[in-house]
Amino acid sequence: MSATTITVNGRSYRRMEQPVVIVCVDGCEQEYINQAIQAGVTPFLAKLAQQGTVLAGDCVVPSFTNPNNISIVTGVPPSVHGICGNYFYDADADAEVMMNDPKYLRAGTVLAAFADAGAKLAVVTAKDKLRSLLGHQMRGICFSAEKADRATLAENGIENVLDLVGMPVPSVYSAELSEFVFAAGVKLLETVRPDLMYLSTTDYVQHKFAPGTAGANAFYAMMDSYLSRLDALGAIIALTADHGMNAKTDAVGKPNVIYLQDELDATLGAGKTRVILPITDPYVVHHGALGSYATVYAGAGVNQLELAQQIRAIQGVELVLTRSQASERFELPKDRIGDLVIVSERLTVLGTCASRHDLSGLEVPLRSHGGISEQRVPIMLNRKIAGLAKEHRLRNFDVLHLALNLAQ
Repeated sequence: MSATTITVNGRSYRRMEQPVVIVCVDGCEQEYINQAIQAGVTPFLAKLAQQGTVLAGDCVVPSFTNPNNISIVTGVPPSVHGICGNYFYDADADAEVMMNDPKYLRAGTVLAAFADAGAKLAVVTAKDKLRSLLGHQMRGICFSAEKADRATLAENGIENVLDLVGMPVPSVYSAELSEFVFAAGVKLLETVRPDLMYLSTTDYVQHKFAPGTAGANAFYAMMDSYLSRLDALGAIIALTADHGMNAKTDAVGKPNVIYLQDELDATLGAGKTRVILPITDPYVVHHGALGSYATVYAGAGVNQLELAQQIRAIQGVELVLTRSQASERFELPKDRIGDLVIVSERLTVLGTCASRHDLSGLEVPLRSHGGISEQRVPIMLNRKIAGLAKEHRLRNFDVLHLALNLAQ
């Protein structure tokens, strides 16, 4: 690289002098790491308190995958980059669509900017839904574990990924999908040695297993072993999460669900409102498309003040905000959220109509995310940092700033 710094979306980043690996652990509630350390299965993570940096910060609300991963790689909130959910109502197209298409991005990524400046970049995601967003206009390696067998030089900057990693393509509903990401990261650092690498996992394990359980501890032990190998290869590692995770059940394990469209149709009549669930994506077996955040569009003739009061009265609802209030509080693009934004309480999720949600795939009590209760996430580095302002509200999308500008 010729430039010593680059500026992206109003933030400056120093050129890396050794490999930097950013890890986004999907659904990593802080308690998972705490319990794994206490169980003695994550020695690398355990030593970061003395030898590195252990912090906590806030993720973006809605606490979903797409808006947070994109915030991390752009260094700014959704009000700037435009991605405010996994799914939204596109008013211009009058259609409910996935937010996987790069056409919805309103800001460039730090990854693409460093690649343009001559750095060697690599991105490995678990699910393919993020690949096109994270790799938008980025020269370098970019592929998903889900479709690793289809990677080509022309499309992904790499081929023969399965031979490189030494693993078959895992099931999308498995811990191995995330392990493939870490295994690929180690192999890339050993061979290609990217200057900057971004690894993003899936939250299948976190949806299924509570902190401290055998399944959760086994996952974090696996992750810890790969992080230790990345550390031994000389990388600066900065780890954070896109969101936390909580149980969404009653005392006997039954899902606590508010079917908001059913509720509003019963009182206002069908077709008077439109409930959007931004958690919706192609992978719903483990959460049934139920999360703790929803937006509502009010039809003609519906009094929005009265509608907000009606929703606030529903047991399990924590917060109802107008479009302007939600845009300001959660730093969201006004034109891509509903007239109202609803956040449910920690143990409750929001649905549309009971008939639209298939919960038959839930083999264990429901765990999900999306609300304020899943906003606090870990931020950990294998280096000490210097120069972080005490008054700064730390966010998960500060992680590139910490790794590139403040890590010693």
